[in-house]
Amino acid sequence: MEAPMLGPDDPVVLLLHGGLDNLGGKTGLAMLRYRRGPIVAVIDPAHAGADLETVTGIARPVPVLASMQAALALLPASAARPVAVVGLAPSGGRLPGALRADLLVALGAGCSAASGLHTRLGDDPELAASCREGAWIWDLRQEPADLPVASGRAASLPCRRLLAVGTDMAVGKMSACLELLAAAGRRGLDARFIGTGQAGLLISGQGVALDAVRVDYAAGAVEQAVLAAADPAEPPVSAGPAGPHTWLLVEGQGSLCHPGSTATLPLIRGSQPTDLLLVHRAGQTSIRNHPDVALPPLTAVIDAVERLAALGRPAAAASAPTPPPRVRAIALNTAHLDGAAAQQALAATAASTGLPCLDPVRQGGEGLWEVLLARGMG
Repeated sequence: MEAPMLGPDDPVVLLLHGGLDNLGGKTGLAMLRYRRGPIVAVIDPAHAGADLETVTGIARPVPVLASMQAALALLPASAARPVAVVGLAPSGGRLPGALRADLLVALGAGCSAASGLHTRLGDDPELAASCREGAWIWDLRQEPADLPVASGRAASLPCRRLLAVGTDMAVGKMSACLELLAAAGRRGLDARFIGTGQAGLLISGQGVALDAVRVDYAAGAVEQAVLAAADPAEPPVSAGPAGPHTWLLVEGQGSLCHPGSTATLPLIRGSQPTDLLLVHRAGQTSIRNHPDVALPPLTAVIDAVERLAALGRPAAAASAPTPPPRVRAIALNTAHLDGAAAQQALAATAASTGLPCLDPVRQGGEGLWEVLLARGMG
């Protein structure tokens, strides 16, 4: 049976209990910022009745409600089935009790449900029994069937493959790629986003939940997702096999600098990137949840990432091997800074690394495209 998938026109209710004003709700916040389809309401009892933009800085006219029961009255009477989406990304990926209660209300009312938590909704007998005929439960964090061991096949693709790598978790790797994707649409570029985490999958419907894959097959899962994006079996009308002017934007996960992260290496091996984008939070000097783990200078991170990405690379073609990938620019997260401080941080980072430095969320993705399109491989 084909796995359920959140459709672009499905009306969504975001369950963000306690996560509307912090990184614990980063999945829901990303959907509020980047999902093009309808979001009917946000559920967060701590901020019920508040103005969404005041709390989050995201200018989207979505009401913040106290419960799923309150949201039911706002659901449209249309053919599209509403979907209750878990927008939290708590440490350990476990389902909070209050959120589970709202899921029971949603499923009992005929809604479908989607979640990227490690706690699988479909394995909960009460939740599964509440799912009505025609509705579905989509647990994103599942390993795809029949995964291969990676063999570097993505290196033979004719397209450019940009991988976002970060100095820490939750620094904006997905946001940088999605800002590039939006800017590519405005420029008429063929760019395709490959989600590798729960928010990226919910927004794009394409990719792989990397942290659900056994380590031996992680690079193979990324490789499979990249190959599928380059030559989709059921492409949109405007898409087809990737050509030399196509860009695959691969969402980064984790960090080589983080003591508990293993995600960056399979992303490098599986995507065989032609280009790298380093993502960093301005002023951060240590791992956010491990302040005793210092971050090295960005120049050292760049050197380490480029050296690692130069290994394990088959020649794309015997007569014309592709050069090792380089970090083309820095995407600097300045969300915590005011305008003047952000400009100072961007200038200082560019001066210290010798690379173009932009904040794609604050400034948009057009500036990064100017850098990427001006720099050929090599």
